[in-house]
Amino acid sequence: MAITLVLSLGFVLAFEFINGFHDTANAVATVIYTQSMKPRLAVFASGMFNFLGVITGGLAVAYSIVHLLPVDLLVSVNTARGMAMVFALLTAAIAWNLGTWYFGLPASSSHTLIGAILGVGIANSLINSTSLAQGINWGKAIDVGLSLLCSPLVGALLSGLLVLSLRRFRPDSNMHKTPFQRQQVEGRKHPPFWMRFMLILTSMGVSFSHGSNDGQKGVGLIMLVLIGIVPAKYVLDLNSTPYQIERTRDAALHLQQFYNRHQVELDAMFKPAANDADKSKHECRPRDTLKTADNLLTALGDGSSYRNLPDSKRWDVRTDLLCLDDAAKKAATLPNLTADDKQLLTNLRKDLTATTEYAPTWVIVAVALSLGVGTMIGWKRVVKTVGEGIGKRDMTYAQGMSAQLTAAVSIGLASQFGFPVSTTHVLSSGVAGTMVADKAGLQMSTVRSILLAWVFTLPVSMLLAGGLYYLAASWLK
Repeated sequence: MAITLVLSLGFVLAFEFINGFHDTANAVATVIYTQSMKPRLAVFASGMFNFLGVITGGLAVAYSIVHLLPVDLLVSVNTARGMAMVFALLTAAIAWNLGTWYFGLPASSSHTLIGAILGVGIANSLINSTSLAQGINWGKAIDVGLSLLCSPLVGALLSGLLVLSLRRFRPDSNMHKTPFQRQQVEGRKHPPFWMRFMLILTSMGVSFSHGSNDGQKGVGLIMLVLIGIVPAKYVLDLNSTPYQIERTRDAALHLQQFYNRHQVELDAMFKPAANDADKSKHECRPRDTLKTADNLLTALGDGSSYRNLPDSKRWDVRTDLLCLDDAAKKAATLPNLTADDKQLLTNLRKDLTATTEYAPTWVIVAVALSLGVGTMIGWKRVVKTVGEGIGKRDMTYAQGMSAQLTAAVSIGLASQFGFPVSTTHVLSSGVAGTMVADKAGLQMSTVRSILLAWVFTLPVSMLLAGGLYYLAASWLK
């Protein structure tokens, strides 16, 4: 068990390390290219702000990624198949990240990881001969897909508008010069003072936002590993307060009451499948919500601490909580529900998952260190692509600042709302947007390569992870 735990944690931390140096250029490309900071200082500072971003970023994105997997896989992660799932998706994500980094393509680590998770979900459906509709949490997948699709478009549009505004209000400013023009015409190496200040500030903002978004994905993966290998210590937050546990108990009671009020409609929605009697104990049955809630309430009793639960009961409590949350999510799709009922179910879901969606401090620090250290390595391959390869003319100071400011703000907002986005795609599309706005033109060969990486990342990572998981799970049967 100890060897498995060390290998699993090593895989996750390696993914975050690679994520760090794979995505470094997106945070430091413009600040290095414009000579606002020396490369080593820029990369070191970027690593530090990545670290701070992970530490302060919360967990909304972490569990948004985890819940791409269907609940039936999440409640069986303590099995050999659960571990095969984790290794398959991490191996696929690491392989694609290294490949795209080697060829200098600004591909997305977020895109890669999400594709790997979707591939595992589809493979699990094929293995169990279940509908693909059940293999993936499609509602969450659509939300994540929209955020990945829309964020680069928003980045390009806002960056372009910002450059146009600067052109209109400060048309003769030195900010519209390239580093080459600044050096050749004026004999000065660095940008104008205020532009240099803004370039450094926005670069560190991108680093911080990258940490707060991408770092959370590693936190979620480590929690999957810990829950699978040492469930007694990590299936529940053993530091939960009596108040939190009481809220959890109340949520189960209120969900029972909701079910009783809508039992006819819910029974019709949750019709038993033909093979329902043969289902594994690891699968949730929304039709049994009342029984699941009773089991949870019995296990909790009047206790005020999860530490008092026997080790075997802790897993059962987590399973019941996840299944009740799943039932509440599905119940929210009932037609003709009032706004109050929908809000009730939303609140109940928060209380049901409050003590399962957590991460110990050491996990967050470990991921932060891996991402931060990784950020200090491997930046050269992509900097040239971002600085010179996207537009037909070299990047100006205003273009670099506009792209970075847009990326920092949009990624930061996405992290607050729990949407995983691609730092790579937001920034590179922002640069492209500024080039179009400035009529600098685009180097279609580079843009084509970036687009191909964007298009192929999802299917390739799905195929890699799904294939690995299918082979491993078939062997374990």
